[in-house]
Amino acid sequence: MEYKAKNFDNLLGTTGFSDKLLKNHFTLYNGYVTNTNKLSETLLNLLKENKTTTIEFAEIKRRFGWEFNGMRLHELYFGNISKEKKKLNENSALFKLIAETFGSSENFHRDFVASGTIRGIGWVILCYDKEQKRLFNVWINEHDVGHLAGAVPLLVMDVFEHAFILDYELKKLDYINAFIEAINWDEVFRRFEESLL
Repeated sequence: MEYKAKNFDNLLGTTGFSDKLLKNHFTLYNGYVTNTNKLSETLLNLLKENKTTTIEFAEIKRRFGWEFNGMRLHELYFGNISKEKKKLNENSALFKLIAETFGSSENFHRDFVASGTIRGIGWVILCYDKEQKRLFNVWINEHDVGHLAGAVPLLVMDVFEHAFILDYELKKLDYINAFIEAINWDEVFRRFEESLL
């Protein structure tokens, strides 16, 4: 079964994100979808040809996580952005868990932003550990390194340069602040509720 790229054109016109930046970012995302499909097909062919002990199989298997996570993280990232400001209901279970985990919603905000300003490329993800019913703001250095096993990504922020440099040059914090203003908390809450099922 082949993966199909999702259309995120509904984000064009989002405050803080130029259409040029978004279109470039969509093109990059489409590349991850294409490469995920190519690598999946190649791995299946190598399996059918009984070439699972080859260097080619091993390297493609390693590369698959990079491409697949690049695809999925971008879908989560674009999915939690909105043109309209969507605040998290302060009476919601997620808001209460954020306040409990971080001490306050303000502390969560400071921790999330601080995580995003870490030097380097990567992602910042608010993850939910279902087993301990606990939240973490996690720095993911690469698509395939640093994920918390079993934790559910609720809020995903891309902090690779391609996510901001066209609009903000090296002013990463300005991009992060624009992202914060564009968070679709309805979607983040939906992911949280879905994780409870």
